[in-house]
Amino acid sequence: MKFGTYFAYWEQNWDTDYLKYIRKVADLGFDVLEVGAAGIVNMSDEALEALKNEAKKYNITLTAGIGLPKEYDVSSSDENVRQHGLAFVRKMLDKLYKADIHAIGGTVYSYWPADYSKPIDKAAALTQSIKSVREIADYAAQYNITILIEVLNRFEQFLLNDAGEAIQYVKEVNKANVKVMLDSFHMNIEEDNMGDAIRKTGNYLGHFHIGECNRKVPGKGHMPWSEIGQALRDIHYEGCVVMEPFVRTGGIVGSDIKVWRDLSENANEAKLDADIKESLELVKKQFIG
Repeated sequence: MKFGTYFAYWEQNWDTDYLKYIRKVADLGFDVLEVGAAGIVNMSDEALEALKNEAKKYNITLTAGIGLPKEYDVSSSDENVRQHGLAFVRKMLDKLYKADIHAIGGTVYSYWPADYSKPIDKAAALTQSIKSVREIADYAAQYNITILIEVLNRFEQFLLNDAGEAIQYVKEVNKANVKVMLDSFHMNIEEDNMGDAIRKTGNYLGHFHIGECNRKVPGKGHMPWSEIGQALRDIHYEGCVVMEPFVRTGGIVGSDIKVWRDLSENANEAKLDADIKESLELVKKQFIG
């Protein structure tokens, strides 16, 4: 397993300078830095090259995540919106390749967060989504990029809420570079048993996000990390395990993730670093065994 963290633990904006976090996460003991694909899209070729070279220098694997905005909803029944979304995703994949990023996860199959002010037609959206992800997967294949289908809780999305739905979805897409992405925060809400959900996903699991039920770093909540680690060992998981903690209010990150109180205990950057380093040691002990 490779262990990583999402850049937004330290940030209040999705679009930021990712370069500065590469050495930071390497010094903290991580193998992986996950960046925001929405920010990658806006980077110049020169900046993408610099990011790639910095990651290579510090032996850091880069991965990316995104929740597609509603105007790029690839599950939309409006063909103009769907095509607009596909064009955006193709541009995003072009940029990811230039940064040597070969995995993109999140709500790449629909949009985020779901708009529940209007009626939901899940069956129709599912049909459109599968059609779109097949096209996305074919385009991504030329770059050896894996599309990671993240399972989200019912309050943020409606298409895929548990591992069973995601497995069936990936089977229907039927593309070698499309995998399931589980997230302990969402699993805590939706799954009957977290270990069983991981074992059921098995070889379909391509990426794993971790964080406490309160979105703090692992170890500052009541997640069953020993059980999760055993399940990952049971399926011989060798992919990335990426922390996705959100502990600070403010900015677009705090607003989008709904962090309405300071979960960091007014931590400065040094304390944030110390907390996540301690968390990494805990997770490695529980997951590697």
